[in-house]
Amino acid sequence: MIPPQEASARRREIEDKLKQEEETLSFIRDSLEKSDQLTKNMVSILSSFESRLMKLENSIIPVHKQTENLQRLQENVEKTLSCLDHVISYYHVASDTEKIIREGPTGRLEEYLGSMAKIQKAVEYFQDNSPDSPELNKVKLLFERGKEALESEFRSLMTRHSKVVSPVLILDLISGDDDLEAQEDVALEHLPESVLQDVIRISRWLVEYGRNQDFMNVYYQIRSSQLDRSIKGLKEHFHKSSSSSGVPYSPAIPNKRKDTPTKKPVKRPGHEHDFRVKHLSEALNDKHGPLAGRDDMLDVETDAYIHCVSAFVKLAQSEYQLLADIIPEHHQKKTFDSLIQDALDGLMLEGENIVSAARKAIVRHDFSTVLTVFPILRHLKQTKPEFDQVLQGTAASTKNKLPGLITSMETIGAKALEDFADNIKNDPDKEYNMPKDGTVHELTSNAILFLQQLLDFQETAGAMLASQETSSSATSYSSEFSKRLLSTYICKVLGNLQLNLLSKSKVYEDPALSAIFLHNNYNYILKSLEKSELIQLVAVTQKTAERSYREHIEQQIQTYQRSWLKVTDYIAEKNLPVFQPGVKLRDKERQIIKERFKGFNDGLEELCKIQKAWAIPDTEQRDRIRQAQKTIVKETYGAFLQKFGSVPFTKNPEKYIKYGVEQVGDMIDRLFDTSA
Repeated sequence: MIPPQEASARRREIEDKLKQEEETLSFIRDSLEKSDQLTKNMVSILSSFESRLMKLENSIIPVHKQTENLQRLQENVEKTLSCLDHVISYYHVASDTEKIIREGPTGRLEEYLGSMAKIQKAVEYFQDNSPDSPELNKVKLLFERGKEALESEFRSLMTRHSKVVSPVLILDLISGDDDLEAQEDVALEHLPESVLQDVIRISRWLVEYGRNQDFMNVYYQIRSSQLDRSIKGLKEHFHKSSSSSGVPYSPAIPNKRKDTPTKKPVKRPGHEHDFRVKHLSEALNDKHGPLAGRDDMLDVETDAYIHCVSAFVKLAQSEYQLLADIIPEHHQKKTFDSLIQDALDGLMLEGENIVSAARKAIVRHDFSTVLTVFPILRHLKQTKPEFDQVLQGTAASTKNKLPGLITSMETIGAKALEDFADNIKNDPDKEYNMPKDGTVHELTSNAILFLQQLLDFQETAGAMLASQETSSSATSYSSEFSKRLLSTYICKVLGNLQLNLLSKSKVYEDPALSAIFLHNNYNYILKSLEKSELIQLVAVTQKTAERSYREHIEQQIQTYQRSWLKVTDYIAEKNLPVFQPGVKLRDKERQIIKERFKGFNDGLEELCKIQKAWAIPDTEQRDRIRQAQKTIVKETYGAFLQKFGSVPFTKNPEKYIKYGVEQVGDMIDRLFDTSA
């Protein structure tokens, strides 16, 4: 059982807790009421705010829309004003640019082209928007005036600044390929850089905006004239230089030109040998008239033409480089073709004149003139690859001009070679034209000199002969084939020459002189062949040619030696009388000995007198023939003199024994010596 005190305390404790719980419940109830009140107040506020927002929105949106419309209207007004300003500006273009157009583009090209651009835009505007407007005609007229002024400026710039290239500069340009010591390339400045840039700008404007190609005709006409005049100026330079100093200036030689140009010998471009027609003139012209002057001119003409051909290639290359900057690409080839025609036609015409002159010279048998074709043809063929490259893209008629000239020259050259061979064969046997001393005939020296000159042009001459072969075309024959043809031709000339010499030798009544004549000519031919490359060329088709000439020479020496038999036969052992030593000679025997001495003396004197005037130009051969003859005669005469010199066959031995053995030798030593 719980004590009363403890129960009372427990009850009080429970009552206190209950009181606290009631107080808490009352607080919560009050809080909930406040919360409900606050919620109601918040809901009321939000409802009021929402209502006000709706009222505000309903008021603002119309204002916003009105403002947006006003902004759009403002933008439209500004754009309209801008467009009006732009349109109005087109109406002022004519007045704004008229002064500039009237004054022209000279010295103010940039500003001028800017004005032309404004006029172009005005024309386009009025054409699109107001084609019937009087302003269109005004700006169109102004545009045409401006375009004409630009065309005139283009012509003026090209005319004023296009200069003929000086001959000295051209020669430097030509020599640039061959001068190994050249440290820098020779450059051509056809137009000053500032002028070139102006010309290029005008050209591009005329193509793009002017819709005009007439300026291209202006361009090629002006440049064509300069090119043609430059080449003609080079030719005149050769003529003037040759007439004043004898040698035109050409820097294409080992010594480089210093700051001051000097006169130097001409070296043809690309030639290893300097071919001189001058040295062949008297030898190869069968008329042998006074040719000095004419042959100098031939040499100058040849040099000039060869240099002009090289000059054309170099200048044409330079012209194309200039043209490529100025003329639109799709018009370049056609314009270039037109540009080079005058200069090219001039070269081709001059080449055909050379062919025509050679054709006439063949009829006259004037082979010195014909030989000018050889160096020219060789140079044309050497230059042809560069020609073809330069003319690439031009018309077929332009490309075919050089090959046509080459073919003409090959044909006339082959004709000249064949006619020369025939001329050697058919040269008449004129007594007055035969050397009285039996020396080398003019025909022989002519033929050998001609053949030696062909050595400088082996390929050219071989190609000439090959071009006439029906079994080969101009492009199919080989160099070996050409070499064999040339060898055959040289052998033909030598064969014709030998036949003619044999015929000519019959003009001499004395067989000994005839033998000396043939000996001299054969020896001259052989020595000339051996001193040059002719012997190797002959050996291509005739291996035994050298041996054959040596045999002919020995044969003629033997024939000549037989002329002394009429002298030595008088004193030969087989024709001498036989007598016993110490036995007195009979009158008949004495008479025979006298006749032998007299016959020997008269024959010796006669032969020495006659043969002293004969000639053997070759010192070695002359000494050899003298020595051989001296040995034979001295031995025979010495034996005769030893046998009969002391025999009393006469009371006046000095009358018959006129010469000692050494005297006889001295007399023979003076043979073939016209100065003795």
